[in-house]
Amino acid sequence: MSGPAGSGWFSIPAHRPFVDDVAAGLVERLSHLGPDALSHATLLTPTRRGARALADAFLAVNGGRAVLLPQIRPLGDLDEGEPPFEPGDLALDLPPAVSGRRRRFELARLVHDNASLLDSPPSAGQALEMAKAVSDLLDSCQIEEVPIIERLDGLADGDLAAHWQVSARFIRAMVEGWSSRLQDLQMMDVSARRVALLRELAKQWMANPPPGVLVAAGSTGTAPATADLLIAVANAPQGCVVLPGLDEDLAGEAWDQVGEQHPQGAMRRLLHRAGVDRGVVRRWRNEADSRGRWRRRLVNEALRPAEATADWLAQIAKLRAESARVDPIAEGLSGLSLVNASGEEEAALACALLLREALETPGKTAALVTPDQQLARRAGLYLARWGVVPDSSAGAPLAASAPAVLARKLAALVLAPLDPVGLLSVAKHPLLKADEAARTLELKGLRGPAPVDAAALERRIAEHPEAQDLARRIHAAVEIACAPYAAGPVAPPHLAAEALAKALESLVEPSQLWAGSGGEALAALVSALIDDGQALPPTNPLGFLDLLGRLVDEETLRVGGATHPQLRMLGAIEARLVRADRLILAGLEEGVWPQAAPIDPFLSRPMRGKLGLPPPERKIGLTAHDFAQAASAPDVILVHSQRRGGAPAVESRWLWRMKTLARGAGLSLTERSDVLDWARALDAPGPYAPVKRPAPCPPVEDRPRRMAVTRVEALTRDPYSVWARDILKLYPLDRPDEPVEARARGTAIHAAFEVFALTYPDALPADGAEIFEGLYIAELVAAGMPPSALARERALAREAALWVMELEARRRAGAQKIVVEAAGEIAFQVDGRPFTLTAKTDRIEPTRDGDAAHILDYKTGAAPSQKQVDTGFSPQLTLTAAILQNGGFKDIGPRAPGDLTYVRVTGRRPAGEEQTRAAAGPESEEAARKAFDGLVELIRKYDDPDRPYLSRTAPQFVHDHAGDYGHLARVFEWSTSGDEGDGE
Repeated sequence: MSGPAGSGWFSIPAHRPFVDDVAAGLVERLSHLGPDALSHATLLTPTRRGARALADAFLAVNGGRAVLLPQIRPLGDLDEGEPPFEPGDLALDLPPAVSGRRRRFELARLVHDNASLLDSPPSAGQALEMAKAVSDLLDSCQIEEVPIIERLDGLADGDLAAHWQVSARFIRAMVEGWSSRLQDLQMMDVSARRVALLRELAKQWMANPPPGVLVAAGSTGTAPATADLLIAVANAPQGCVVLPGLDEDLAGEAWDQVGEQHPQGAMRRLLHRAGVDRGVVRRWRNEADSRGRWRRRLVNEALRPAEATADWLAQIAKLRAESARVDPIAEGLSGLSLVNASGEEEAALACALLLREALETPGKTAALVTPDQQLARRAGLYLARWGVVPDSSAGAPLAASAPAVLARKLAALVLAPLDPVGLLSVAKHPLLKADEAARTLELKGLRGPAPVDAAALERRIAEHPEAQDLARRIHAAVEIACAPYAAGPVAPPHLAAEALAKALESLVEPSQLWAGSGGEALAALVSALIDDGQALPPTNPLGFLDLLGRLVDEETLRVGGATHPQLRMLGAIEARLVRADRLILAGLEEGVWPQAAPIDPFLSRPMRGKLGLPPPERKIGLTAHDFAQAASAPDVILVHSQRRGGAPAVESRWLWRMKTLARGAGLSLTERSDVLDWARALDAPGPYAPVKRPAPCPPVEDRPRRMAVTRVEALTRDPYSVWARDILKLYPLDRPDEPVEARARGTAIHAAFEVFALTYPDALPADGAEIFEGLYIAELVAAGMPPSALARERALAREAALWVMELEARRRAGAQKIVVEAAGEIAFQVDGRPFTLTAKTDRIEPTRDGDAAHILDYKTGAAPSQKQVDTGFSPQLTLTAAILQNGGFKDIGPRAPGDLTYVRVTGRRPAGEEQTRAAAGPESEEAARKAFDGLVELIRKYDDPDRPYLSRTAPQFVHDHAGDYGHLARVFEWSTSGDEGDGE
C-alpha cells in the first residue's frame, strides 16, 4: 500500500456504499499477505457508530464467516491506554478531563458570580443556558486551537453595539475564571484533551510512522488537529486516507470557488492544508456503475457553488455530450423521487409507509435519514401500528420516560402542595400502582374547587381510608422534597436534588424507580446534580423546577430491544457511512435541513473573525456534504413538508436546486403521489361522509315524566342534554381545580339573600349592608375562592350590599312577606299521560293589597333577554308563574303572578338592577298561560316514539358554550360540517 508522495489519498464516490467499499477494498489489498494480515491493520473512523458499521461490513464481505477484525478506533473518542496509545506514552501525562455536566455546573456558578456584568441577574436555569453557550464557545476555540485568552484584548473594538461591549467583558471574565478553576481542579476540558491526544498521536506518527497498515476512513478533517492527523496517516508507509464523496468532476474554476457552505468545502480545505492536488486523489476501488455515476454528477452539479451556477445550461449540454447511448440527466434522475406532503404529520406517515413498502421485497433494506428527530419519532410511532420497530439513532426523550415525568411532577408540587392537578398527576402515575386509591382520591377529594388546606382535603376523603393513605404518602414525599427550603426561600440545588431523590424513593421502590433506560438516565442526572451541583447558585423551588426541566429536556435515551434488521432511522452524519437499498431523505425545509447558521449569543461575526473562529456557515457546508452523500444513493426519495408548525415552509435550497437543474434539462423529479394517497386513505377508507348530529330515540316509557323548569329550558334548547342527564343519568363531574369565581359568586349571592331574609324577616337592621356583605364574603370563603379573587370581591361586595339594602327596603314595603327557596309543583295530564312540573324559586313576594305574588330570580351574570323569555327559550320565570297560578306553592296558595323579575347584582356600576320581563296583571298571566301551553305542546312532541333528542335544536345556540354534554354530542364536529339543521 506504499507509493509516491500523495499516493496515500483516496476517495470513494458518493453513490457507492462507503463502509462496504472500505471493507472490501482493504480485504482485497491485504488478501495476498495472509489470513491474519487484516487483524494487524488499524482503522480510524469519525464516530463510534461508524466503527460498528465497519465491523459489520467486514463480516458481510467475508460472507458472515468469523474473521479477525482490524483495530477500529473512533477519532472522536481516542483515549490513552488502548491502541493506538499504549501504556507509557506521553499522553498519560495529561490531566483527567472534567465531565460535561460538572463543567456546565461550574460555568453556571461563574455566570452567577459575574452577574454584575450583565443587564439583569439570571436565574439558575438561565445561568445553566448561558453556561452551555460559554461551553460551546470554549469547545469551538479548543477544537480550532484558538488561544482565546491571548486574543481577548480589543475584541469588541470598532463600530459595535453596546451589548457586544458587555458581551466581551463577560466573556473575558468567564474564560479567565474557568481557566483558573481548571487549574484548581487539576483537570482539563474534554475538547482540549482530545485535541492534545490527536496532536500527540500526529506528532508520534510523523516522527515514527507506524509500519503496519493504517487507514483513516470517512473523516473530512474539519478540525485542525484531525486534519494534521490525517496528513500523518497519509504520509505513513502503509497509510491511507479515504475521503467520502470527493467530487472529481467539478470543473477547476468551480473547485476554486468552493466556499464554506459547499459540500466539498471541508475536503478542499483538508487537501489544501496537506498540499495535495485534487487530481492526485485516487479511487479506493474501481467499480463500474454508470447509473450511480450520473446520479453523483447530477447531485454535484446541483450543489455547485452559487457563483458557478450561471453556466448550468452549458453544464447540462456538456453532460449530455459525454454519452451518446443514454441521457445522463434522465439516468441521474432515475431512482430519485419526491414526496410533497401537506404537513409534518403527513410527512411522517409517508416516511413510515415508504419504509413499510420496502419490506414487501424480501431482504431489501431501507433507512430514513433526517436531522429532525421529532419527525423520525413520529414515523416510528406510525410503524408501530404494523408491529415494526426500526433501529433508530434518534432515541427517545428522557422527558417522556416514566421516572422523569414523576420527578418533574413531584418537584412541581413543592411549589403548590395542594394543587389538584399536580396531586392527581402524581397519584395516577403508573409507577405508584395505586389505580383504585387514585380514582377515589380524584372523585371524592380533588374534583371541584381546590382544597384550601390539607385538613380540608382530609375531610373530603375521611370515609375512604385507601385514598387517605395515598394522599398522606404523597404529602410526606412533598415534605421531604420541601425540606431544603425550611430555612429560607432558596436552597443549594444539590440539596434540592438529594431531597427530591429521597422523596421519589419514598413513593416508589428504588429497584423500580431507577430501572430501565429512563430510570438509569434520570439516576445519572440526579447523581450529577448531587455530586457536582454544589457549583450551582442557590435557587427557589420554581428555579429548581426550571433547572431540572432544562436538564431533563436535553437528555436522549438510547433505546435498545429487538429491532427490524432491514429498517433504520439515521441522522444526517451517520448516513454518510451507512447505506441502505432505499434512502428516504426527510425534513427538506429551510431551517431544518439545512438548519440556519447558528447564532452566537456572545460573539458577533467581526468578533469571531478577530478570534480566528470559522464562520457559522461552515456547518451548513458539512450538512450539505451529508445530503450530497445520501442523495447519490441508487434509490432515494426526497420528502418535503409544505407546512411546519402551522406556517408555510420553504423548500430546502438543495431540493430547490435539484428541481431547477432538472427543469433546465426539460425534465422533472418523479413525484410519489401514490404515497400521499395511501397516507390520506389509511385512516379514512371511505369517501368523506361526516357523522350526522346524534339523534337518540329512547322508548316513550323511559322518557321523563317529571321535570324542573330549568330542565324544560334544556329540553327546549338542547334535548340531547336531557337524554344524557335525565334518561341515561350521566351527571357531569367537576373538573379538578374547578375555577370557583363565577359559580361561587352566584351561589354566594343566593345564600346571602336567603340567610338575610330568614334572619331578618321583618324590619331591616341598621347595619344591614355590613351584615349582607359579611354573609356574601363568608360564602365565597367557604366555596374556596382564592385570596386574589377575594380581594376583588371585597371591593365589589360593599357597593352590592348598599344597593341590596335599598332594594330590600323598597320591596318589603309592598310585600306581605318574603318567601325564599320555596319549592312548588303541579301535576297534569297530556293526552292521558301524567306529567309533573317542579320549581324552586329564589324569592316570592305575596303583595299586601291583593292576591298576586311577585317572582324574583337572582343573577350575578347576564339575565335572559326579553326575546328569549317571550319565545320560550328561557321559560324559568314564566313556568314558575304557571305553577304559582295553579296553587303549586302550598305555603302560598293559588295567586295571580305579579312581576316576573330578574335581580342582577354585580357591585359595579350600576351595583345592581331589576329587569322585569312581565309586569303584574294581564301581561304576566298571559306569559304564564303561554309558557304552560308551550310546555304541553313540547311534552306532546316528545311523547311521540319517533321523536329523537337532538343536540342543539335551536340554531342560535349551536355555537354557544358546549355545556356539560357538548363533547358527548360532538357539537364541534357536526356543527362545522354543515349538519346544523333547521332546529325546531
